[in-house]
Amino acid sequence: MIAVHPNILEKDGVKEFAILPYKDFLKIKEELEDYEDLKLLRQAKIEEANSPTVSFDEAKTILNKNWANKSNLADRKKRGD
Repeated sequence: MIAVHPNILEKDGVKEFAILPYKDFLKIKEELEDYEDLKLLRQAKIEEANSPTVSFDEAKTILNKNWANKSNLADRKKRGD
């Protein structure tokens, strides 16, 4: 929980505004941004729950093959093949 230290301004005996120290404002802003990121992450996980997956080892193999193919293509272009 974030500790905030607001100053409350009243108008006609009714609380109207809360004034925060800038450091408190920044803390709250960061927490809200983190919360928004968390909501987006949770939504993405729901949307992608049934998507096909690839293991880390499979991904490495695919990337290594693609890298090797690109390297070979670059070498052939240099040689004029």
